[in-house]
Amino acid sequence: MSVKIVLQSPSSRWLLLTLLPRFGLRQRERILAHTDSLTDVFQMNAATLKAMGLASDAVEALMAWQSGDTQHALLREALRIQAVCAEAGIALVGMGEAGYPDALRHIHNAPLLLYCRGDIELLSRDQLGIVGSRNATRAGLDHARQFAGELSRRGLVITSGLALGIDGAAHAGALDAGFPTIAVVGCGLDRLYPAQHRKLAGRIAEQGLIVSEYPPGTQARAAYFPQRNRIISGLSRGVLVVEASLRSGSLITARTALEQGREVFAIPGSVHSPVARGCHQLIKQGARLVETVDDILEELGTWWSMHPDSTANQDGPESPDTSSLDSREIAVFEALGYDPQSTDALSLATGLPADQLMQSLLLLELEGLVNAAPGGYLRVA
Repeated sequence: MSVKIVLQSPSSRWLLLTLLPRFGLRQRERILAHTDSLTDVFQMNAATLKAMGLASDAVEALMAWQSGDTQHALLREALRIQAVCAEAGIALVGMGEAGYPDALRHIHNAPLLLYCRGDIELLSRDQLGIVGSRNATRAGLDHARQFAGELSRRGLVITSGLALGIDGAAHAGALDAGFPTIAVVGCGLDRLYPAQHRKLAGRIAEQGLIVSEYPPGTQARAAYFPQRNRIISGLSRGVLVVEASLRSGSLITARTALEQGREVFAIPGSVHSPVARGCHQLIKQGARLVETVDDILEELGTWWSMHPDSTANQDGPESPDTSSLDSREIAVFEALGYDPQSTDALSLATGLPADQLMQSLLLLELEGLVNAAPGGYLRVA
């Protein structure tokens, strides 16, 4: 069987792209300026590839793929990685494939390929990243566990980095509550780090998902952790920092989250605690101060605060009790959605003047059916 036939699947092509020499972000952007997908290079001739600036050894590898050259070193390496992954139960998900999470696809320098062990359908679930200090306090570890468990019950998948401290507590909190969790690692899936979390990693692989952009055999390196952090935030709707010193890697994750347009949340701590100072700095810079799970859910502007995930053995969301409301309040309530709406938009939708609208909104807030939020008002039931 020719190597071209063996490597014809979409994920195989994305694997080959990750192995191409000098195929970095700048080169990829140059190609995408002229074509719809990076995998189009597999159909281009050598002259076109060279005109697009590909290195000569990269062009050579692509020509080898087109001719089915089983002796080419890069193609042999791709076949070796595929064989190792198949034996270890590692799935490959390429950027252009349906299983690749849309949220991650649109970040700066998105990974071309994800190596996955576990339930890859979790990639497309709504996620919240929880990160923090490796040298966490007992209170911080308890917070991470409690928030992870409750957020999981409310329908969010908890994503973290499998590190010691807060990361491990967040993963364990979700699992102990009976829910899956996603661990993003900066190493190959057969070289999981740290060693102390191998048992935890086994639980995650069985009940959740472990993800890496690095092939099997890749040892953990300090330079890989910031790269891992961009995936944690890229997969998530927001990132919660539980404890962090001023030089914590968690602040890198928070900064990356902001650059990606994600929400950032931080739990405050004692003014005397070194692992609280990073959170306090984030709050000063505009992160949402978090005291309860509802603080997170309200900021995200979703229906999670009232409706647990369907995996929690629920029959479905109950209809809110509006029997005590008069027709005006019911009209306002029905005009609201789970995204904030301005009072101008609500006035237009209901035909109510501003004073009557505000009275109705106040009554709905007192009934616990509506919340004020940045940009207006939204349902919480």
